Amino acid sequence: MDAEPRSNSVRARINTIIFHVSTPAGRAFDISLLVVILASLLVVMLDSIDTVHAAYGDWLAGLEWVFTTLFAIEYLLRVYSSERPKDYVFSFYGLIDVIAILPAFIALFYPDAQYLLIVRVIRMLRVFRVLKLVPYLSQANFLLVALRASRQKIVVFLLGITTLVTVYGTLMYVIEGPPNGFTSIPKSIYWAIVTLTTVGFGDMVPKTALGQTLASLVMITGYAIIAVPTGIFTAELANAMRPEALHRECPRCEKGQHEQNASYCNRCGAALFPAPDTGASKHSESR
Repeated sequence: MDAEPRSNSVRARINTIIFHVSTPAGRAFDISLLVVILASLLVVMLDSIDTVHAAYGDWLAGLEWVFTTLFAIEYLLRVYSSERPKDYVFSFYGLIDVIAILPAFIALFYPDAQYLLIVRVIRMLRVFRVLKLVPYLSQANFLLVALRASRQKIVVFLLGITTLVTVYGTLMYVIEGPPNGFTSIPKSIYWAIVTLTTVGFGDMVPKTALGQTLASLVMITGYAIIAVPTGIFTAELANAMRPEALHRECPRCEKGQHEQNASYCNRCGAALFPAPDTGASKHSESR
């Protein structure tokens, strides 16, 4: 009869250590976990260097399996001690924890998959919890609000750019053609994207005068439009950070920031406040 309460006590103790950073044991556990994650990332990086891999490949592989075993045990303990195991398994951190383990086993069949273990760097997000930096994350809400508010404009912008580079790429394919390296329309569109964004790898270069004229036009167009999405996002971010902005979400388009005295959404025109229930108010007056 004492076995079950003792089991619950052990489970509660593990839960406190793993999930509660406010306790000394929990804080020590999370700090130790971060150190192990950093060590694991260092091993993966070193193993990608040919000279290091040739000299110490077996040692690094052994260390990697030690880290993988530790992370697998930690994951199983989290599932076991969680108050809602299913919620943890499908949570953000739960998925990242299991993804941090899988590449080691996939590497048994596809050796290069071991470098996917670098995804463990995402687990370092726990440093915000350990170092009490959670209040800083609230500031990230401004970025999320600005992204949500500007997503429709940015989608329209991206669709326009997609159309533009398709036209430019097709024209360049017609003008230059395979003899000058533009062997297909998709490769020509790739050239248009590289040129429009002012990256300029130089692997594909127009040779004819007409093609160079078109390339100049693409470059000028790139300088003209490259700041558009930045401007859209910056405007929405400034609006989100204004102290007089009203944190009320539009029920139709879900825009989250409006003027202090706004009654209607300035994006879609929907009412921000529900219409008064006249029937209910008359009933209350009659009483």
